[in-house]
Formats: sequence, C-alpha cells, structure tokens
Amino acid sequence: MNAVLDAETWRRRGPAALPPPWASAWGGDRFGLWADLAVAGVVQRLRWIEPGSFLMGDETQPESQVLTTIDAGFWLADTACTQALWLAVMGENPSHFSEANERQRGSPQHPVECVSWNDVVLPPDGFLTRLQAFTAGAAPELPSEAEWEYACRAGSRTAYSFGDRVTSEQVNYRADSGEGMTVAVRSLPANPWGLCEMHGNVWEWCAKAYGHEERSTQVDTDTVERALRGGSWDLYARGARSAFRDADAARHASRYIGFRFVLRSPSLAAAPAVPR
Repeated sequence: MNAVLDAETWRRRGPAALPPPWASAWGGDRFGLWADLAVAGVVQRLRWIEPGSFLMGDETQPESQVLTTIDAGFWLADTACTQALWLAVMGENPSHFSEANERQRGSPQHPVECVSWNDVVLPPDGFLTRLQAFTAGAAPELPSEAEWEYACRAGSRTAYSFGDRVTSEQVNYRADSGEGMTVAVRSLPANPWGLCEMHGNVWEWCAKAYGHEERSTQVDTDTVERALRGGSWDLYARGARSAFRDADAARHASRYIGFRFVLRSPSLAAAPAVPR
C-alpha cells in the first residue's frame, strides 16, 4: 500500500491504526505496509491487504467466476505458520518434517504441519486462542476462502500469481524427481503483495466449512470438512493454482497441511466477503 495517500483514501483503504498496537516493528517496502508480531522471541511478519474486488474462481471457466468484494482490509501473515511460532505458542511441535526427523529433516523455519483445523481454531486450547495473549486485542483468525484467494492472486487473473505456468524455482510442488518434503518459509519468491508460498509447500486451512457460506456459524464436529487452499509439496502444479479448492475433516492432521492467519481489529472481525 502506498503510504502517500490523501486522508480519505487512507481512511477507506488503510489500517485503523498504524502501527497496530500488537506490532514490535513496522514499515513499508515495495510490496506495501508490513508489521511484525513478536511471540517469545519468534517474529511473524504480516502484510496489510487492502480492500478491493476480484474475480473469484477458476479462470479457465470465466462463466463460473464471481466478482467478489473484500470490504475491509486485514493483516495477513506473509508465510505459513512456522514450527518455531507454533512451538512458542503451544509448547510442542507436532510436525513430521522437524529437526527430529533424521531422514527428512526440517527446521524451525519450515511450516508447521500435522495440525488439524480443530488444533488451530477450537477454544480453549487452539493455537489462535492462545495467540490472543500476544495480539493486544486484535482477533487472530483463519482467512475466509475469498480473502485467501484475493491475497493469493495479488491482482492477477492468471492461474498463479506468477502467470499461467510455474516452475520448481517458484513453487514447491510434486515433481517426478524423487521424494519431496516442505521447504523453509521464504525459500521461494513472494507474490506481488509480498506473500510467500501461497502456492504449494503446505495446504492452508481456511475458516469456512466446505460447501457452506462464508464464515459459517455451523457447530464444529469431527465430521465437518473445512476448506483447504494452495496445494502442497506432494501435489502436482495444477493443485497449486490460485482457484484450486479441496477440503478435509476438521479433526484430520497430516504432513501436507498447515495454515496462515489473519489479524483484524475486534470491530472488523468476521466481516464477510460480498459477491457483486
């Protein structure tokens, strides 16, 4: 977001407070505004995502796309949650690709995986509930599917934010070159809004129940499926497209699935995306 804006444009498109009260550092770069959240010595950078409109859905079937408006801006983690951040908040690391895995060794900067939607969301012991101790009143949430795709596309109308084709130098996806695994966050190029590994690496949980309206209030049970976006290291490139959708049971955890989170002020929590 350009910091040189008139007051009215800033009111409509900028964050309510800058710096946000939870930020340990903040600034601007070629991607826009950023702010850092510090948790027990672990720093997660978040990017300000301005409100706006985009065509949501499969770009190869334009008749099925829906013009969707994100009415309120939000802070979005620039990477999937790392093993280091999960450990700082939760006190343990469930990941398959951890430093303890001698055959496929990860690191604290690899994305956390083997976490279910319930592990991330459900109170009183879910990650997002515990994270609130560090967010100065801001509400940590999973993004809606609309917010996720809007941020992933970053203004693009192509299959990926990088264009209609990708390579392994841009996205960590399944190739025919041996056994794969996750890569450390920020290993690959950021999209035009400064967000890393939105395509591939790990699937990312979204807020809604799959097949239900955005921000469904449906009571969570072990049988509810939650939406997944982004593809993973074990899926071919087609599954990493901006519009590609999948789902899994809220209770299910696997080495293919992680998440990234949103921070928004309490007054803006749960504001739905609006199809136009």
